[in-house]
Amino acid sequence: MSTIPTAGPGATPSVNKRRRKIDAVSIASFIALVATTFLMLLPLFFMVSTSLKSKKELLKFPPTFLPESWQWSNYREIFDTLNFGQMYMNSLIIGILTVVGTLFSSALAGYGFARYRGKGSNLWFMLMLSTMMLPYPAIMIPQFILFSKLNWIDTFLPLIVPAFFGSAYNIFLLRQFFSTLPDELFDAGRIDGCSEFRMWRQIALPLSGPALATVAIFAFIYSWNDLLTPVLYLSSSDKFTLPVGMSSFTSSRFRIPPWHLLMVASVLAMLPIVALFAIAQKRFVEGIVLTGIK
Repeated sequence: MSTIPTAGPGATPSVNKRRRKIDAVSIASFIALVATTFLMLLPLFFMVSTSLKSKKELLKFPPTFLPESWQWSNYREIFDTLNFGQMYMNSLIIGILTVVGTLFSSALAGYGFARYRGKGSNLWFMLMLSTMMLPYPAIMIPQFILFSKLNWIDTFLPLIVPAFFGSAYNIFLLRQFFSTLPDELFDAGRIDGCSEFRMWRQIALPLSGPALATVAIFAFIYSWNDLLTPVLYLSSSDKFTLPVGMSSFTSSRFRIPPWHLLMVASVLAMLPIVALFAIAQKRFVEGIVLTGIK
């Protein structure tokens, strides 16, 4: 086995020169990574810093880097200004139920497309994928008429029920993962007398943790940040979600937008996504690698 020459008093000049070149590249790469990380974190830092400033300090120019006096009371004030706690809870309920519906329906449909081949299955799969080309405004009005005839307006149902019918993107994602599972596992299950639903539940799902975590995170983030759908279907203030409440800070209700409270709301709104990513980070990265998301 060949050995890697090391730099030192006994090394040749060419080895020492190559070692210094590698060290210089490593140091330059490290500095570039630190600078990029700093630039990426700068907006987050200003968001947190602004959330702790007073109204008077917000109007200063040039803006201060750190608060002159730390206004922790801003985090209490937002709950007095808006029905913030109720909005937060509404978004959490809708987000959790959306994740449950998305995982169940998309995993079931993805498993069917991956494990069963029949006449016209590819045609149905292509038709399902073609729905990804439809922009939401194209189906917005027919969907609104349908939900209004079902008397679902001003309820959470239009925001939750569609998730239980799957989405083309998530079905495609899970179908790609289920296709990689070996057939021998399911053949053994059939020999043992497992039903198809039991094989999906006890064989496919336990092996699909990374892909399911990826779909869950995407579904929760989409639901958590969605503004258009709640604006369309919700009219009672006690049913508003967090994005709807945050958008009201820039409405005519406030003569001057309270940016410090908006930043407080942004910090608090960020916490569930950060917590979800921290919990599922390992599975999420594995899911990206296994499903080839770019």
